[in-house]
Amino acid sequence: MFFFRMIFRSFSRQFKRRLLIAVTVCLSATVSVAMLGVVFDVGDKLNAELSTYGSNITVQPKADAVVNDLYNMGGDANSNASGTSESDPTTFLKESDAPKIKTIFWAFNITNFAPELNIHADVNCASESVDSSSCKASGVPIVGTWFAKTLHMDSGESTVAGMNGMRSWWKLDGSWPKDDSAQGLIGTTLASKLGVTKGDTVTLYKTTADGSRNKQRITITGIYDSGDSDNNAMYIPSSTAQVLANLPDSIDKIEVKALTTPDNDLARKASKNPNALTQDEWETWYCTAYPSSIAYQIEEVIPGSVAKQVRQVAALQGDVLQKTQAVMVLMTVLSLVAAAIAVANLMAASIGERGSELALLKAIGATDGAVSRLMLAETAVISLVGAIVGALLGSGVAQIVGHVVFGSGITMRPMVFVLVFVLLTLTVLIASFSSIRSILGLKPAEVLHGR
Repeated sequence: MFFFRMIFRSFSRQFKRRLLIAVTVCLSATVSVAMLGVVFDVGDKLNAELSTYGSNITVQPKADAVVNDLYNMGGDANSNASGTSESDPTTFLKESDAPKIKTIFWAFNITNFAPELNIHADVNCASESVDSSSCKASGVPIVGTWFAKTLHMDSGESTVAGMNGMRSWWKLDGSWPKDDSAQGLIGTTLASKLGVTKGDTVTLYKTTADGSRNKQRITITGIYDSGDSDNNAMYIPSSTAQVLANLPDSIDKIEVKALTTPDNDLARKASKNPNALTQDEWETWYCTAYPSSIAYQIEEVIPGSVAKQVRQVAALQGDVLQKTQAVMVLMTVLSLVAAAIAVANLMAASIGERGSELALLKAIGATDGAVSRLMLAETAVISLVGAIVGALLGSGVAQIVGHVVFGSGITMRPMVFVLVFVLLTLTVLIASFSSIRSILGLKPAEVLHGR
C-alpha cells in the first residue's frame, strides 16, 4: 500500500509535469501508429493507385517476343499499332484462351485484362452530316478489344474485363461501345482529321491475307483523348475486328493489370532464369505476387505465349513504394527520438525537484532499486495512458491519410500496435535510464541538509 500511496502523492504534486510526459508519449504514439499503419498497407494502396495508369504485364505470341528481343524492339504496354508499327501482326494467340488468366494461382491479384487485335484499315465516312469526299484516311490503326466483357468462369464465378477499366485516365466524350457490336471509339486526332463526331458512322475497309476486301460500318459512340499517339487510332470490339480482318479467334496481345509485390534480388534472379532457383527459392518466388511470377503463371495457362512485366511500371511501383515507406519510417524514428529526449528531460527535472522526497525515502530504508522502480512505475503508468490514447488517435490519423491520399481507408494490422508499444517501451526505458542513474548518486544526509 505504501508503494501505491507514493505513486498517488507524486501524481498530485507534479501533475503538470506528468501530463507533459503523457502528452509527449501520446503524440509519439499517434505519429508512430499512423505512419507504420500506412507503411504496412501502402504497398497494396500504391499498386492499386498506379495500376489505374495502365497495365504492368503484357502477353504476346512467343514468336513476336523472340523478334522483339532479337532486334531490341521494346515498347510501352499501352501502345498499339499506331505507336510501334504500320504493319499487321503475323503471329497470334487465341482469344478464347484469354480468360484462362483468371485461373492462375494469383488470379485474385489480376484486377483487369484486355486482349487486343492490332490491325490497319482504310476509313471512309458514311454519314450524311460529313463530307465523304474529304473524310478519308488510309492505314488507320484499328484495335479490336473488349470494353466491359462479362466472363463466366468454369468455377462458377463471373468477372468483367476490358478497356473500360484499363484506360481509366482517358478523357471520353460520349459512351463506351458495347462488346460484340458495330460500335467504336475514335481518338481526338483522328476524329479531327476526319471531321467526325460522336453519333457519326464510318466505314472500315480491310484487304485480308487472301486478297478479299472486307468492309464494316462502325457507329462512333465516343471520342477519347489518351494524351499520346493512341489518339490516332480507333477501338472496336474484337469480334468485329476479327471479322473485318478474317482472323477468327485471333489476338496479338493481352494487357494485364495486376497487384504485385515490388521486385527484390530473388525476383530479379527468377526473371532471368527460373530454372536457376533452388527448390526453396522457387517455392518462395512462385508463391509471392512478383510481376515475374505472375507472368510465369500466365505463360503456363496460355499456349505459345510470352508474358513480360512492363519494366517502367514495375520500376516506378517499387521506387515509389520504397521512398514512401522510407519517409514514413523516418518520421516514426524522429518522433521516437523526440519523445525520448522530452521524457528524459522531464524526468531529470522531476527528480531534481523531488530530491528531498527521494532522499527521505532512502534515509528511512528504501534501497536505490526500490526508489528507481518507483520512478519507473510512475513513468510507465503515465506513458501507458499516453500510448493508448495515442494509438487511438493514430488509427484515426491513418484513416484520414488513407482517404485523402488513396481514396480508401487503411487496414490497421495488430502488428502495428504491438510494434509501436514495444518501440515506445524501449524509448521510455532508454530515456529513463540516464535520469534513474542520478538517483543512485543521491546522498540523503547532504540533500536533507540542503547541501
